[in-house]
Amino acid sequence: MHKSGFVNIIGNPNVGKSTLMNALVGEKLSIITSKAQTTRHRIMGIVNGDDFQIVYTDTPGIVNPHYKLHEQMMNFVGGALQDADLFLLVTEVGETLKNQQVMQKVISSDIPVIVVINKIDLSDQATIQAKIAYWQEQIPRATVVPCSATEGFNVSKIFDLIKELLPENPPYFPKDELTDRSMRFFVSEIVREKILLLYDKEIPYSCEVAVESYKEGATLDRISAVIFVERESQKAILIGHQGKSIKKLGIEARKDIEEFTGRKCYLELRIKVLKDWRNSDAALRQFGYETE
Repeated sequence: MHKSGFVNIIGNPNVGKSTLMNALVGEKLSIITSKAQTTRHRIMGIVNGDDFQIVYTDTPGIVNPHYKLHEQMMNFVGGALQDADLFLLVTEVGETLKNQQVMQKVISSDIPVIVVINKIDLSDQATIQAKIAYWQEQIPRATVVPCSATEGFNVSKIFDLIKELLPENPPYFPKDELTDRSMRFFVSEIVREKILLLYDKEIPYSCEVAVESYKEGATLDRISAVIFVERESQKAILIGHQGKSIKKLGIEARKDIEEFTGRKCYLELRIKVLKDWRNSDAALRQFGYETE
């Protein structure tokens, strides 16, 4: 008997969805920062065993759209709601799911649900128990699991529950695949993560990264990436005084790229202004978002 299924991870921004997915997959596939709205695309992580294949999908955090970019991010969430074999609803103590439309779809569905109350290392036992009771009342068919993804607490329990709930299916992907995304995609995500970590305020949310070329060499990979911003003032902030900021960004990104690929690389970063790209259908298509 072989089990396979799509485990779609949903929840509000900043509840640790990506941290949990990376812990379950055993690889750093999704951006992890303390800032909200870090995941913009739908990212798959594939875990294989002799008799199972789990296809995790990390979706963008659920937001109320303010830009066309946000609308496309929510389209990824909508797609995840439609093709899931199992929902992994990630929340934390002190919050409820903000988007009631998503919540109602999860409640009214007959798809199995595991509610993960993450970051319990930051709370107390009484509060955690009250939250478990709250979610059991909200979604009676759900299994509710308190968890700390950063500490690894109950991650193996969640993994075992997922395997139990998977439907019987042949594998959907070749057994040696880790993700459906290309190396170029992960390089762009690593650069974007460093922007989120190194810059403040609106700058990270106004940036998108595209890898223009990726050439593997015998001893060194050569990568050229472009950071798109919306205004000239943002470009100046990214570059920094005497180019110090962009240099630091390049160094930090290169370290993580080399760790991810296991190969040395030369990383070239350039910055271009693409006005109002977050509201441009053409720009969003260029960056891999599906628009009407």
